[in-house]
Amino acid sequence: MVLLTAIYRQTSHQFAQFKGADFWGNDVIGWLLLAVLLMPVNLGIEIFKWKLLAGSAQPLSRLNAVKSVLAGLAISLITPNRIGEYPGRLLYLKPKNTIRLISVTLLGVFSQFFTLFIYGVAGLIFYNIHYPGYPQQIILVIAILITTLLSLIFFRFETISQRLEKLPYVTRFKTYGQLLKRLTLKVQLSIMGLSLLRFSIFTAQYLILLTWMKIQFPIIPGFFMASLFFWTMAVLPSFALSELGVRGQVSIYLFQHFTDQTAGILAASVMLWFINIILPSIVGSILLLRMKLLK
Repeated sequence: MVLLTAIYRQTSHQFAQFKGADFWGNDVIGWLLLAVLLMPVNLGIEIFKWKLLAGSAQPLSRLNAVKSVLAGLAISLITPNRIGEYPGRLLYLKPKNTIRLISVTLLGVFSQFFTLFIYGVAGLIFYNIHYPGYPQQIILVIAILITTLLSLIFFRFETISQRLEKLPYVTRFKTYGQLLKRLTLKVQLSIMGLSLLRFSIFTAQYLILLTWMKIQFPIIPGFFMASLFFWTMAVLPSFALSELGVRGQVSIYLFQHFTDQTAGILAASVMLWFINIILPSIVGSILLLRMKLLK
């Protein structure tokens, strides 16, 4: 509430400037449509990635993969930093290989954070070059160390996973270790590549929405700033109800280096959040409700 109030104070005087602007005219509506059309592409990449991950524990149809991802998005709205997304996906899977499902879920989380930190480090390097300072230098060093650790965990995941599955406590769970399909390095690289591609599309959506709001910025610096924006959103603690306020504050702080149109920056951030999180979550909530009613 405090963040939303702060944003309102920063942007209320600027909304008057948009009264004469036409954001639904033929010259700019195409940008909004492009951002919306990229949403199913983004979602499709994530569904395919999840099918690769969960497929190592049990067969997963394309339809169940879609339902699983949408359900995870719906549940993520009620968890801090949307950490409930991957656990929420397990609702549509059979709990036969419980430990394996948990392990591939962790791999999905690691691939997501690994990707965020790769782009985040790139954004921090750009920020340190153009806006140097000791705090951001320290943050950059810490981010590089964490990125290195995440890379080691991600690429050594199967080795770590097999050792954990042999622990006495873990073997109490019903896991068919001999029947499990282990992820090869090639598949892990594919998962990483899909994560990087999805992040690039997500970033492109944000830049497209800024263009829709008639905000001018240099493309390459804008890309790095957008990467830093998403990384910051990942590391800052927030709940769904306050996430909008956090997003607004962070986006305004970063993109004010290019423009003083904070109202437009805020509007683009809100639309990105609505297109990629809220719309799929609505569908996921309906699916969860239907599943509960059928049971």
